[in-house]
Amino acid sequence: MKEIKQIVEAYQKIDFSKNRAALATVVRVEGSSYRRTGARMLVMESGEWIGGISGGCLEGDALKKARLAMLQNKATLVTYDTSDDDPYQIGVGLGCNGIIDVLVTPLDPKNEHNAVRQISHCLNHRSPDVLVTVTGLSRAHDAIALGEVFRFDTPAHFAEVFPLDEIQGQVSDEIITVLHTLKSVSQTYIINGETKISLFIEVIPPPVQLYVFGSNYDVYPMVRLAKELGWRVVVVCNPAKMHPSLFTMADAVVPKDYIPEVDPYTAAISMCHDYETDYRNLLTLLRTDIRYIGLLGPKKRTMKMYTRMEEEGMALAEADENRIYSPVGLDIGANTPEEIALAICAEIRTNFSGRDAGKLKFRKKPIYDA
Repeated sequence: MKEIKQIVEAYQKIDFSKNRAALATVVRVEGSSYRRTGARMLVMESGEWIGGISGGCLEGDALKKARLAMLQNKATLVTYDTSDDDPYQIGVGLGCNGIIDVLVTPLDPKNEHNAVRQISHCLNHRSPDVLVTVTGLSRAHDAIALGEVFRFDTPAHFAEVFPLDEIQGQVSDEIITVLHTLKSVSQTYIINGETKISLFIEVIPPPVQLYVFGSNYDVYPMVRLAKELGWRVVVVCNPAKMHPSLFTMADAVVPKDYIPEVDPYTAAISMCHDYETDYRNLLTLLRTDIRYIGLLGPKKRTMKMYTRMEEEGMALAEADENRIYSPVGLDIGANTPEEIALAICAEIRTNFSGRDAGKLKFRKKPIYDA
């Protein structure tokens, strides 16, 4: 989401009366690649670009393709085969052993189905969005064009904006599946009995929302790192005690009695360094449906809280105990506030991705799910 936000912000600053732009989007990956489907790169006519579609190895050629797309005002699908031994193939020698399809689309600010205009609607949602991008057409079609993007809001909304009635039901069914699995897919359909149309049905989840409870100096590196990851960060504290820089870094700074608004993509960490305050924060968070509660401090301290809860008639259920991470963070040998923030953010990322935080060196499966 951070990359999308940067692209939208850069796009909104373009004076299209004087300049042009194009968007390169990874729409299919077969095998290995540094970036996965949904990676984007906004290219300005000046040659400046925002985002990326690889680790830097394909961007140069994508820049050329984007300039050509602007000149011709025509979208194109480019395939990079990094497993090919052909010395003239872009990406040869990378050793990634993957095939990457990149859709390069000139951006018309007047076209409602301009890709950046559509992804801009995803920025402030706290639920997954789905975008349907036309990545292939076997022949020209009056109602739809290569590179156009259609956003799914509700079934009724999609029925209004998606122009191909013949396959609308099939596409809607696929969207429901994508929302359930949270995995993007590429599909090919037949329209009018003869025309093939390929669609990239992409799910875009919201960024992690992190509540940080605390007013001490270790809050600052925690917020800085979380923001670098593109997360939404809310600090729950005594605002009067905080340095003015925090109000610039965090998305919001709220008073200590604030009740968090949670969703499936929300995590919280209490790092108040005060037993009573952390205990109250724990009780507050347990009353919500939040999936990750991090508590700073040793295990003995947390067990003391569990015992106290039982004595006060609030014995902890197993499901609730599974939501609590204490001592918080992955075991990376963290010592400084910055390292501790790294360990915590890594554990939160692990929680939301469903991984076990093992070393990739020993992972038997590919790094990315198919």
